[in-house]
Amino acid sequence: MTGAGVRILVVDDEPPIRKLLRVGLSAQGYVVIEAMNARVATELVKSERPDFIVLDLGLPDMPGHDLLARWRGEGVDLPIIILSSRTDEAGIVKALELGADDYVAKPFGMNELVARIRVALRHRLQSHGEKPVFQVGDLSVDLVKRIVKVAGEEIKLSPKEYDILRILVQHAGKVLTHRFLLEQVWDGQTDVQYLRVYVRQIRQKIERMPDQPRYILTETGVGYRLADEG
Repeated sequence: MTGAGVRILVVDDEPPIRKLLRVGLSAQGYVVIEAMNARVATELVKSERPDFIVLDLGLPDMPGHDLLARWRGEGVDLPIIILSSRTDEAGIVKALELGADDYVAKPFGMNELVARIRVALRHRLQSHGEKPVFQVGDLSVDLVKRIVKVAGEEIKLSPKEYDILRILVQHAGKVLTHRFLLEQVWDGQTDVQYLRVYVRQIRQKIERMPDQPRYILTETGVGYRLADEG
């Protein structure tokens, strides 16, 4: 699967990073448009009409979070992946809560970024309807019948365990913050430790090696992601 002409706006003030992205993404068939700051990026969103945005949070003329919030507030509904420092967990969480689709931490591998772009694009294409049965590896989740199976054997989950898994399935491949999951399952009226306990219980039931999970992946300091390939 290649970019097939998908237009990606890369917003980053570092020329070496822009060159890396231009070369790597162009090799995958994407058309790359570049902006070195928020002002140019704002103009290009209107004039070039990109299909996708890769946004660095550390811009010289405006914090990336503010630009992201402005775009979402103006109804810019393009998928957006942010570039962030690996240690900036709070910044990553804030960006996801402002409407970013995903993140990649610097330094990053091109294969990782391309995989994240494909997942975000796939989510947008599927946004008009869910697949009734989700399948990855030996795990299958029937969202209509509420049946969870591993290697063909039905797994019994508690209502809260199923709710957590269902939300992860509905956003498979996308990182979900702790706060998002808490709001969806408990209306935000509980502590993140409850979520960790329930995720641990789900892993005990669906993972062959719960301590080395294949399906429910931890994004340290951020949240969880359900693998959508494997």
